[in-house]
Amino acid sequence: MLRVLLVDDEPFIVQGLSVLIDWNKEGYEIAATAADGREALSYLRENKVDLIVADIRMPVMTGLELLETIRREGISDAYFVILSGYSDFEYAKQAIRYQCMDYVLKPVEKEELLEILRKVDHMTADTRREEENQQKFEKAYLARNVMALLFGKYDRMNLEYVKNHMHLSEGIRYIDIEFWDSMELEEREEGELRQMQRHLYQAALDFLKEDEGHCIFDVSQDEKRYDIGFLYCDYMAAKAGCGEKEYLEGMRKNMETVLQKPVRFLAGKKVADISQIAKSYSAACVLNSLEAFRVRKSIYFYEEEVQVHQGGIVLCKQSLDALIAAIEQNGKMQIRKSVEQLYEEMKQMGVVGDTVNLNINYLLFQLIHLATEQDDGVNQEEILHHISESSFEEGILRGSSVHLARFACEYAEYLAQLRKNVSRGVLSEIEREVREHYAENLTLRELSQKYFVNSAYLGQIFRKKYGVSFKDYLNNYRMEQAAQRLLRTDEKIYQIAQEVGYKDLDYFINRFIAAKGCTPAKFRKQSRK
Repeated sequence: MLRVLLVDDEPFIVQGLSVLIDWNKEGYEIAATAADGREALSYLRENKVDLIVADIRMPVMTGLELLETIRREGISDAYFVILSGYSDFEYAKQAIRYQCMDYVLKPVEKEELLEILRKVDHMTADTRREEENQQKFEKAYLARNVMALLFGKYDRMNLEYVKNHMHLSEGIRYIDIEFWDSMELEEREEGELRQMQRHLYQAALDFLKEDEGHCIFDVSQDEKRYDIGFLYCDYMAAKAGCGEKEYLEGMRKNMETVLQKPVRFLAGKKVADISQIAKSYSAACVLNSLEAFRVRKSIYFYEEEVQVHQGGIVLCKQSLDALIAAIEQNGKMQIRKSVEQLYEEMKQMGVVGDTVNLNINYLLFQLIHLATEQDDGVNQEEILHHISESSFEEGILRGSSVHLARFACEYAEYLAQLRKNVSRGVLSEIEREVREHYAENLTLRELSQKYFVNSAYLGQIFRKKYGVSFKDYLNNYRMEQAAQRLLRTDEKIYQIAQEVGYKDLDYFINRFIAAKGCTPAKFRKQSRK
């Protein structure tokens, strides 16, 4: 309902306006009445209305004075209609000056008033749509800046925008939220899964209320995952009068109740500041990548998964260290031997359940840190996802020595490749790839996956060495190869374009002009004079 304020010093006028039409039927309610402008002003300072209908001449404060005051002081942006018994153009001009919507002569005609109300209704709806669209844009823009921080690909402007448009505090962690029942999800069509994801997102928004900006739809770069992201801050639990775990479990249970489906949280490591949130996001991705090695829980905290407990829980550290050393040396036979020794030791000690999980988690995280020590530019969650796809096959249960040995051999190969990249320089390998495969669809992302290096990191060191992006470097190399073919062969230009990697002839010609300053035909003609 749109709220209306009627202002007139003559009670019978107010009464007449009240019964002239069926206000509720038109989508309006008379919120209040006032006998003069000052009384109306007092009401407007405390209450919001959508439409003000006021007499132009009243004691104490006139309708025009009321209009001027609320516009000048920014008290109300409500639509304003002046009532007057005088057809005075000067009055009308003054009213228009202060954004008066209409000027109506007394006695008010029913159809005229109805026309005004319907006009206000349409204008209000348009304004509301504009505001909603603006809110959607601002929300999407905030999400883009947050995701830039999550992926570690941000600049000062991204950081400042997030700090200025999001309520933050010390103690922040990224939390991945997703449905739990993988068997049910596998039976769903993509459209159903996307709809479920939207419901998941809405349930989170409804719980967070004014903190809904902390929830981001579809963060994961894996198109097969239908998750949402959530930036938890310590002030949220403090505001709710509880601890972090209690708050998150309450949120999770609330979402499960609403959705009637099991929901799980993957909570990345807590960081002190939003500028470090990429570390928390990376940790959450690692938790997801190690799913095959996890005990089923509703909430996974990174700190708990990597923590080594002492009280009664046995850590087979000697056997674990021997296995880590074998992996570092990339010795396949020794790896298998060390795995068997580890499982034999756990068997003899009666190690079962959570303790087995703890030992394997300790091993996995030590391996992750090994790679980081060699090169802090590597993308750990990407490589672990890659390894999980090749090693963590369905049907191989956690606790299997065969499973662990396979994983360890895979990771040993990865470390060996990483050492090779660090010692020889991955850029020399990229150069070779360009020389040998420049006509193919080479991308920095694919090369980064092949050599186990973060694509953003690879792009940075590539530009630092060559002064151009990988894409420009590849295009320039192709242009040089095209130029050589133009000079040394009589091949058609479209044939040369295809041979150097361009299916679109027009695009090839434009790139060639940009590189050589003339068309391929002119280049060939000038070079042969």
